Amino acid sequence: MQSTLPLQLNPTQGIQELPRTVAGKAFLAIGATALVALCAHVSLPLYFTPVPLTLQTLAVILVGLTLGPGLGCSAMVLYLAEGAMGLPVFSPQGPGGIAQLLGPTAGFLFSYPIAAAVAGSVVRVVPVSRSQFPVAVLAGIAASVVIFSMGAGWIATLLHLSPAAAWHLSVAPFLPGEALKIIAAAAAYVALRRWRRRF
Repeated sequence: MQSTLPLQLNPTQGIQELPRTVAGKAFLAIGATALVALCAHVSLPLYFTPVPLTLQTLAVILVGLTLGPGLGCSAMVLYLAEGAMGLPVFSPQGPGGIAQLLGPTAGFLFSYPIAAAVAGSVVRVVPVSRSQFPVAVLAGIAASVVIFSMGAGWIATLLHLSPAAAWHLSVAPFLPGEALKIIAAAAAYVALRRWRRRF
């Protein structure tokens, strides 16, 4: 009989508490999409760019850190599928549905599965000396590089912009906020690890 108990924590691999059952993993993936959707609705439009300021990237990084590369990536693919079906999971600043997956922010959206996989991989591969926090920050930075590269690349292609123009439109204004989101996601991940060790 297959056990449904959580896996044990491994200090070199991060949180491995995911249930062994398919239903348990599906529940976590759906929960992750709900978190990203909630953060997408914390949205502030900016007059100088089609990219709104949201908390989505914080949620994507945290999902990758906590669920790992495989399940984190799968959860973000599910998130995109939910949006494509018309569920209100994307930022309300866009048209929603398939149109949002073809618009100016599509590059950011399609980067989420890869970014979650990168964050989950880095935090599990990089050796940990004492604190997991610096490694989690490094993982968040790596994930953000993926997000901004794909987001800016898509905008440059769609709007026929130079690399410099795409940088100023879709990367530079968001870097201070992204730094805060990376720190917040890393802190939440470390706090969750500590909480899990108590049980």
